[in-house]
Amino acid sequence: MPARTHTRPHPATPGSVDIRLPWWALVLPALAFVSLLALILNPADAHAAVGDPVVTRLVEHVRQLVTR
Repeated sequence: MPARTHTRPHPATPGSVDIRLPWWALVLPALAFVSLLALILNPADAHAAVGDPVVTRLVEHVRQLVTR
């Protein structure tokens, strides 16, 4: 028994790409990025992180650049 194919409601035009993402496919990675960036910018919240002075200076430098 052959499988039925689904037709598009709108015909595709040549050279166009029809990609539709759900809202959470954009929001969740953005939320994860912002939360990780917040942890990096505020190292006082990361109590378990005992860092190398080089890493600490680098994070502090990035924080100063972002807050300008």
